[in-house]
Amino acid sequence: MSRILVTEAIADTGLDKLRAAGHEVDVRLGLSPDELLDAVAGAQALIIRSATTVTADVLSAGTELVVVGRAGIGLDNVDVDAATKRGVLVVNAPQSNVLSAAEQTMALLLAMARNTAQADAALKQGRWERSAWTGIELHGRTLGIIGLGRIGKLVAERAHAFGMHLIGYDPFVSDERAREMSVELVSLDELAARADIVTLHVARTPETIGLIGRDFLAKARDGIRIVNVARGGIVDEAALYEGLVSGKVGGAALDVFDAEPCTDSPLFTLSNVVVTPHLGASTHEAQDKAGVTIAEQVALALAGDFVPFAVNIDAAELAGTMVPYLPLAEKLGALLSSMGREAVGDRLEVLFEGEIGGYDNRLVSLAAAKGLMSQLVDEPVSFVNASGLLAEAGITLSVVSSTTSRDYRNRLTVGGEHRSLTGTLIGLRDEARIIQIDDHVLDVPPSAHLLIVRNDDRPGVIGSVGTILGNAGINIDNMDVGRTTSGTSAMMVIDIGQPAPAEVVATLRRTDGVTTIDVINLR
Repeated sequence: MSRILVTEAIADTGLDKLRAAGHEVDVRLGLSPDELLDAVAGAQALIIRSATTVTADVLSAGTELVVVGRAGIGLDNVDVDAATKRGVLVVNAPQSNVLSAAEQTMALLLAMARNTAQADAALKQGRWERSAWTGIELHGRTLGIIGLGRIGKLVAERAHAFGMHLIGYDPFVSDERAREMSVELVSLDELAARADIVTLHVARTPETIGLIGRDFLAKARDGIRIVNVARGGIVDEAALYEGLVSGKVGGAALDVFDAEPCTDSPLFTLSNVVVTPHLGASTHEAQDKAGVTIAEQVALALAGDFVPFAVNIDAAELAGTMVPYLPLAEKLGALLSSMGREAVGDRLEVLFEGEIGGYDNRLVSLAAAKGLMSQLVDEPVSFVNASGLLAEAGITLSVVSSTTSRDYRNRLTVGGEHRSLTGTLIGLRDEARIIQIDDHVLDVPPSAHLLIVRNDDRPGVIGSVGTILGNAGINIDNMDVGRTTSGTSAMMVIDIGQPAPAEVVATLRRTDGVTTIDVINLR
């Protein structure tokens, strides 16, 4: 059972999932920074939202932390670099609030265009002011979308339905992908010059802080309007205020601010500004999805499994075809390591053959490194620190891919300088098999307790080995025999389901016809 510290309100649906899995869920809301340092000690997981700041000091205090989970998208309140150095997984829920954020963007865009909030306030104060709050139509206007990720795409779809012309800026999106969204991809300067309204959907990074500032506004057309439901600080609030007062900026709608909570700002004094208190993800649906998603991610991390939304792992999203190869790669890496450090030498090579050779293989290669290092070091090994531990051990990782294969549709080989194992998945249930060890072809499930026996290829040796094991009361769960292509030697791979006693191994080594034995006992 793991202790999971929760410092902000998370949907009970998600927390109940963690409790049902047997974890201790320790909910402590409103902790001060000093109280957080004390509370995180002894916790294996920390779940937060946007109000808790996870600094290097917090990570140092959480010496047992395996994972930090952010129930939402942004991670500007987590020191991801410090977490990575400590081998702590950082996960978020990137898809939980995308729909809510896109809808909030459209709500603010419409409210800004039609002066809805201002007219509402005036009428409630007893003033009927129809002419004072004349707005604009969205149809035919040019919307400049900065950031064409999940939320930007949803905003584009909705704005297109209003008859808006869409232009966008995103250096990570291809022209073809933008066209699929009905968006014309342009430079940031061109977007400033052409857009009637600009909406932001990028993360807060050193590169995006102040992106909408004096320089951008100087290049913009007069009367441009700004909508920000992304992150505070992307819009330079002082520059925006100047633009609104001068008339260069025709209006603004802000859901986020440089410092939050924000209850006092010069922007609040202007009638052409609509503001809300960071409500982008504040729907019942988004809160529930974020809680459930982050609970699932944290549970996977604590189990040592692949976590789809880990942000500090150098890998793309894993294709469905590759998912079942993660445990196979990890098992093959562990088996190779159990053959001895000399079997690995200074190189770990992962070879993909067949259909899997055409997919992104970084995460599966990382799984092989994780399995290898799990048998070589005493500290916990995760997808986060596997590469670093591999480098510290002086082992280089090389990856080779080929879309052709032999004998099997897919082959995955994990090898070192002197030894190698090849595996595949078979059947409708994707059952793992070892199909080759070094140059011996065979077929046996990968198990935690194996005897890999090299022997002379002649009658009687298999019987002698079986008799020794039987006399010792050791049952054989699985066994296969493979020959080399030259036929000069054979290999027995025996699954005994338990660690082999040292005296039994010693007897086997003395057996006539047995040349070498690898004793595999995975942790």
